[in-house]
Amino acid sequence: MKLAYSPNSPYVRKCHACAIQRGIDQRIELWTIGTTDPALAAINPLSKVPTFVTDDGQVLYDSPVICEYLDSIGDAPKLIPAPGPARWRALTLAALGDGILDATQPRRREVALPQDEGRVTYIAQQQQKVTRALAVLENESLGMLETIGDIAVACALGYLDFRYPHEPWRPGHPKLEAWYAKVAAMPAMARTVPPG
Repeated sequence: MKLAYSPNSPYVRKCHACAIQRGIDQRIELWTIGTTDPALAAINPLSKVPTFVTDDGQVLYDSPVICEYLDSIGDAPKLIPAPGPARWRALTLAALGDGILDATQPRRREVALPQDEGRVTYIAQQQQKVTRALAVLENESLGMLETIGDIAVACALGYLDFRYPHEPWRPGHPKLEAWYAKVAAMPAMARTVPPG
């Protein structure tokens, strides 16, 4: 199996962390490739990472699909619970973690451009999404990377540390800060820290 990989991508990190958490990471080749590389565009029309190639050559994208596939192989406990309340909670937390990433990644590009009124408004709206998401997460009971939701949230907080150290998220979120300190030390997160 092969994972099209960028070490600084939080979406790739989520997939890699899932593989580590499920004990199947040694079966996956990390394929470092740029999103402008024609070899990536040849297998994924979106030319994005993560892209995953299964043992039988099937190509999967994007991170929610790849994580679900990773959860379908191996013998470790499932990260996506069976249908029922626990599943919907895990998937909703995963969507919240992904939503933080979706609000922060494009903002990096926008702050480097001329700051007209529309761009300033857009940036503020994205910041507000993250602020609201952090407030919700502060009141959640998160597990120790036991579900896809836990992993997605941990990757989102790690990305905030990585790309927005000048906007610390910990103040006002002591419960979330304590949880993240514990999970950040676990192999799935510690082994996937972006190099910078």
